[in-house]
Amino acid sequence: MTALSVEVVRVFTDPDGRFGNPLGIVAGHLVPPADRQRVAAALGYSETVYVDDPATGTLRIYSATGEMAFAGHPTVGAAWYLHHHGHPVESLHVPAGEIPVSHSGDLVAVRADSTWGSTWTWHQLATPAEVLSSDPASYSDGHTFLWAWQDESAAVIRARAFAPAMGVVEDEATGSAVTQLTARLARDLHVIQGAGSQLHTSWHPPTHAAVGGRVRPEGSRTITI
Repeated sequence: MTALSVEVVRVFTDPDGRFGNPLGIVAGHLVPPADRQRVAAALGYSETVYVDDPATGTLRIYSATGEMAFAGHPTVGAAWYLHHHGHPVESLHVPAGEIPVSHSGDLVAVRADSTWGSTWTWHQLATPAEVLSSDPASYSDGHTFLWAWQDESAAVIRARAFAPAMGVVEDEATGSAVTQLTARLARDLHVIQGAGSQLHTSWHPPTHAAVGGRVRPEGSRTITI
């Protein structure tokens, strides 16, 4: 048995550092590829990032159910983490491809092809109240994204995401989904998701979108593998 140190950050917090989606970050050389899914499941986050080469931003992303070619909150969180640990990379490298990274004030953003990521079933509801009152138990399969305009003129959306196919009843903040929504609506968005996480997107036609937000460190935890 070996003790594994895992860094934890919260991705897409609000301006006061509240909310955000927890992310586990692990030095890749500490966990063989064959064990990475098992460790991700043991950590219990929606995704865990393994940093295989911090100098080049080479990553692998795992959920509890398997490897992911791309995901939004892990890449934003990893970009912030690398920058704050002496590796200010201009791009990340994941199985789906190269992902440019940008910084603006306290926001970190990644730009990706909006066709990447999981396949979502989309439900536009009439009001934010309907989104907030929805029962996750009603969405027990696949990946479901509920959204409503909170302020259409200002492009502010209230959203929730359910991903039982990945073993996640409700995902607090889902970067790849909002890049897809940005492409569907063909406009920049400010998405408030889950309990109050905040994601900011920009549309880069014909197929790309950027998603960014604030990241806060949560310290480290140790698990036995």
